[in-house]
Amino acid sequence: MILARKNIKKFQPYVPGKPMEEVKREYKIKTVIKLASNENPLGPSPDAVRAASKILKYSHIYPDGYCFALRKKIAELYSVSGNQIIFGNGTDEIIELAGKAFLNSSDDIIVSKHAFIRYKMAGDLMGCKVIQIPMKGYTHNLAVMASAVTKRTKIVFITNPNNPTGTYNSKSELDKYFRILAAGGYDPLTFIDEAYAEYVAEKDYPLGLEYLNKGRRVIFTRTFSKMYGLAGLRIGYGVGNSDIIEDIERIRPPFNVSTVAQTAAIAALGDKKHFQRSRSLVIKQKEYLCSAFDRLGLEYVKTSANFILVNVGMSGNDVFKGLLKKGIIVRPMAEYGYINFIRVTIGTEAQNKKFIREIERILKSSS
Repeated sequence: MILARKNIKKFQPYVPGKPMEEVKREYKIKTVIKLASNENPLGPSPDAVRAASKILKYSHIYPDGYCFALRKKIAELYSVSGNQIIFGNGTDEIIELAGKAFLNSSDDIIVSKHAFIRYKMAGDLMGCKVIQIPMKGYTHNLAVMASAVTKRTKIVFITNPNNPTGTYNSKSELDKYFRILAAGGYDPLTFIDEAYAEYVAEKDYPLGLEYLNKGRRVIFTRTFSKMYGLAGLRIGYGVGNSDIIEDIERIRPPFNVSTVAQTAAIAALGDKKHFQRSRSLVIKQKEYLCSAFDRLGLEYVKTSANFILVNVGMSGNDVFKGLLKKGIIVRPMAEYGYINFIRVTIGTEAQNKKFIREIERILKSSS
């Protein structure tokens, strides 16, 4: 007897960036630079580390399943009610929970062809139809995505800025998207992933909160894994219409966010100096990397996030393997359809300089 659902056998699990310790073991090297998963190279806030360390002695006690103290902070941050917020073991969990809560096999979801792969996975997991809309200039084509909505469409996933391209959609584009939906008489859940919103400098960047406040059927998510440097603790949150959040909350696992994660997140939100240092580093080092890519004649996508998508002019996987031998982890982009591309996280000055030295060596040896 086959126990698994049919679509589980066809389901492709997510492949994360290569762990640092695995690279050390495999290549027998002591120092590894990870520029693959868009983490904060400065690490977490010192305040968060201290707070997490102090709370560890209570690890024998189950966490607050409601995340009361952190919920209060987030509610104040966005001027929303507590029942409009959901917390997850990273925003990945919220994406998956939304799929489990709302999708049937007869439904559609709409995603951008080169968006974060976890949205497609949420649809595949539930056996629904996943409609992938081609990008326009490495950016979500929101007008076409909205025009593709039908009565079968339950969720439209929008990453802003997008991962892995780093591009963003403007306020005028998102406004037009909602106008097209209204004109068609459709009102699917618009799921806006704002994992990299803290890095955006563009003035016409739209916040999901604005559309939520206008009464749109929206959930937007934020993470503590990127700017706040808490990727290892796994914590993120979503803010949306109270009825949407209530339905997702029904299937949220109990105690899904640890006490340590909740405590560190509260402290991280309060450390404005570390936030600004982290943001300033990305701005400065982005300029360095882009200048280096220009010098090397490499095409790259203008980014609003803390990573850059780069066309290396040869197999991205070969470049990835070559960099691994030198203790540098980047992300090859073949799984997203970008065969000759890699995605590199913007690191510290020293990390970025070593990366540029080694990729220049690889490119010269292949020419």
